[in-house]
Amino acid sequence: MKELIDKLYKQNILRKDELCALLDNLTAKSAPYLFEKARSVTNRNFGNRIYVRGLIEFTNYCKNDCFYCGIRKSNRNAKRYRLTKEEILSCCENGYSLGFRTFVLQGGEDPFYTDDKIADLVFSIKKAYPDCAVTLSIGEKSEESYRRFREAGADRYLLRHETANPEHYGKLHPPELSLANRMRCLEQLKGLGYQTGTGFMVDSPYQTTENLAEDLLFIKRFDPQMVGIGPFVPHHDTPFADFPAGKLERTLHLISILRLMLPNALLPATTALGTIHPEGREKGILAGANVVMPNLSPVGVRKKYELYDNKICTGEEAAECRFCLQNRMRKIGYEIVVDRGDYRPAKMND
Repeated sequence: MKELIDKLYKQNILRKDELCALLDNLTAKSAPYLFEKARSVTNRNFGNRIYVRGLIEFTNYCKNDCFYCGIRKSNRNAKRYRLTKEEILSCCENGYSLGFRTFVLQGGEDPFYTDDKIADLVFSIKKAYPDCAVTLSIGEKSEESYRRFREAGADRYLLRHETANPEHYGKLHPPELSLANRMRCLEQLKGLGYQTGTGFMVDSPYQTTENLAEDLLFIKRFDPQMVGIGPFVPHHDTPFADFPAGKLERTLHLISILRLMLPNALLPATTALGTIHPEGREKGILAGANVVMPNLSPVGVRKKYELYDNKICTGEEAAECRFCLQNRMRKIGYEIVVDRGDYRPAKMND
């Protein structure tokens, strides 16, 4: 394994068969070397700085019916909500006072929020906080919609591709959703100048090692500024309720591999990672991640934005969550910084 890890460290790429071999053969003995290499790349590019994003989950209505998602339209048990513009701006005000300089507006694909409403929201946030970045994570839209949001001031867009394999994509989504359209959206976002993020679930139903290798090779080709991965966590009101959750070790291996493939990418240690292990986010940072995303949503709605079961940080105030994370990062030698945390070019490997 050491030879493959060294090759990836030096060349930032492996062949598909090499990636499969690496993923299938990493052990408790060989993985620490991978983590060490990934951490060295992160530290060279970012030091011990961890960037925070203030997450605002502003609607859990969704027109889609993805088989893994707790807010899918078929889930009649979901307690639906929408935040008003005033509530969203209040979240931003609270977050700004706590040192957040990026706000992430995340929601289901909710037709209530028209292009006009989203553009107005983005414009209003940027007007009130011109030194902050605004990230959108609201799914598949038309190129014209993406252009409008960009012109209103949106800086970044997160859209996980979920899987780069069309057959696997069809096992996770209803027929009206296609991988081809998801890829079209990603290309358009990049073309419009967004800092673009993609990603996938680890150990999602029917996923193979080959699928993961295809995901990694797609991400390398696409060269996004951000990559969000986390373990699949089942939700009790979905068709995948009885599938096992993704493995912590597999997720950490993939974070490290992504760090070696994309030395300057922004890689979050996700909430899902913290959900499957009490120190999941710390382990993610030590595997090469450099972003955490505390929740700024009103406490009263957090449990309603339930993409999967047992989601953490559903009861803490934003301030508690922010300072709790700060203390946890310090214990492992990292500092949360007040910074937009923009993408920047990498320093070359030795």
